Amino acid sequence: MSFELYADSLFTSPYALSVFVALTEKGLPFSLKTVDLGSGEQKQPAFADRALTARVPALVEGEGHEQFVLTESSAITEYLDESFPPPEYIALYPQERRQRALARQIQAWVRSDLVPVRVERDTETVFFKKPCAPLSETAQAAAAKLVHVAERVVQGPQHLFGDWSIADTDLAIMLSRLVRNGDEVPAKLREYVDFQWQRPSVQAWLARHQPG
Repeated sequence: MSFELYADSLFTSPYALSVFVALTEKGLPFSLKTVDLGSGEQKQPAFADRALTARVPALVEGEGHEQFVLTESSAITEYLDESFPPPEYIALYPQERRQRALARQIQAWVRSDLVPVRVERDTETVFFKKPCAPLSETAQAAAAKLVHVAERVVQGPQHLFGDWSIADTDLAIMLSRLVRNGDEVPAKLREYVDFQWQRPSVQAWLARHQPG
């Protein structure tokens, strides 16, 4: 068994982070390769002919004729959880079916909604502290929706469903777009983000932004 994870060369993709965390939490051996999105490397045949949607992250499993390539981060994390289930491996999703559905709902939502927040608070402002302007009215409305939903699902400073799940990482990274840029966020959500950021698998990703 061998895995390759293709991430963006700046390590700013929250979706590549999600898969990196999933592989790390599962304890699965993998090599990390990068794609230069700024130069359009993802559109070149060497990558695009293998990765169906020509996006990162992309997970490559196996070699030769048995090689399997999968893109879209939530599809990858679901595949990993089904392929390497508990109790031998840590669960990425809650075991109770309704909680598992809610976790997938949160994943889908942070990937498909809140576009003004994702644009005006891109992850370079989170990981590299890139300067950003005050939120526009449209982004303020999206931020308010993010906070409203997060307040409903975050019951305390730790995990959404009792034990950690990959939805915690995804929601915390979305909230960090506001928290790390000083936007107004309730204390409970700031504490939740800080707690999730301290998880060793997330810290392993963040270490890639450190000099040397």
